[in-house]
Amino acid sequence: MIIRYTGNLFSPEDARIMKSWKNLDKISPAMVLAVVASEDNNFLSHHGFDVKAIKKAQEHNKKSKRKRGASTISQQTAKNVFLWPQRSWLRKGLEVYFTFMIELVWGKERIMEVYLNVIETGQGIYGSEAAAKYYFNKPASKLSRGECALIVATLPAPLNRNPARPSAYLRSRQQWILWNMNNIGKIDFE
Repeated sequence: MIIRYTGNLFSPEDARIMKSWKNLDKISPAMVLAVVASEDNNFLSHHGFDVKAIKKAQEHNKKSKRKRGASTISQQTAKNVFLWPQRSWLRKGLEVYFTFMIELVWGKERIMEVYLNVIETGQGIYGSEAAAKYYFNKPASKLSRGECALIVATLPAPLNRNPARPSAYLRSRQQWILWNMNNIGKIDFE
């Protein structure tokens, strides 16, 4: 947040930080489901690293110019909370360490809560609550399934996409996320 904020101090973009921490029980369960459906289908079953997704990404990246990542929600949380956004081998190594630690100490419910409160959802907008208020003028607890899917559809490029004014691509991504949310059904941290 600080890196992005200071980078915007001398640019035409607004230098702001909109953020409001909410406990997981104050965020729509549809947001949790949308994030898992979009970002990490195996979130509840892996221990921070999805080996199958990593292998699939490697195979895909050998054949395609458009690269695919395999970062889990746990890895993204580690990066967003403890590290910096630029890609490097040093950052990736530290990300592995912090991912292992948060999986060991926090557990899945806490990881999800932190992720949903720190994820960048627009220029200077961080977390589900800030996104809900900024884009839909309501608290995160009142977001519909469709609104949750639209917010999540902006990832991994939230600075270039707006869930309040979705493009055709964003709408198609939203529909895919909603379809996958129906496949997953429910997220149970018990």
